[in-house]
Amino acid sequence: MQRILVYQAQAYQTLVPANKRNMQYGLEHVYVKLNKIRRNRGYSFEHVLVQKLNINAWNARRLGGSSANLPDVIAVNNKESIFLSIEAKSGTADSLYVPSDQIQRCFQIRDMFQVYKTAHVILAFKFMRKKRIREEGKTVYIHRKLQEFYKIADKYSKMKDLPIIKCTYEGKTYEIRNSETRKCNLKDYIMPF
Repeated sequence: MQRILVYQAQAYQTLVPANKRNMQYGLEHVYVKLNKIRRNRGYSFEHVLVQKLNINAWNARRLGGSSANLPDVIAVNNKESIFLSIEAKSGTADSLYVPSDQIQRCFQIRDMFQVYKTAHVILAFKFMRKKRIREEGKTVYIHRKLQEFYKIADKYSKMKDLPIIKCTYEGKTYEIRNSETRKCNLKDYIMPF
């Protein structure tokens, strides 16, 4: 997809006067690069989660996430009969969001594995050490403590109209419905690592 965007941007360049080409291609290039960084950051967090979860009696796999219409990660403990459907988000902002359709996919996969005595939908949030802020039109990064939160979203399993879930750097959770935000206090899940 990114190659298509770059190709379209390059094709467009031939229609633009030479003095404006570098500026427009430069912005397109920056957006493509930022999308790659964001995607790599998400993939990296999912990959590390799988590595951490593949210990002792636990087995975990990365499924492909949004592009495959599946949760990011599933993990099972067959000895204790536990199934986890995990949606992972990471970023440099003070808040991270999980769209309602991604939560719904986690429930759909969780419900397929009813043989497990315990099954949870987990929302995993990783706040990077670098915090991105905008100052005087420029992007600046400041250092902060890395934070990870694992929240149980099971209370939404019977709802038809799921909210967007927001998690702050402090670990507070909120649900967003129809542009209204209210606190939802999702419980923490103690990961096995």
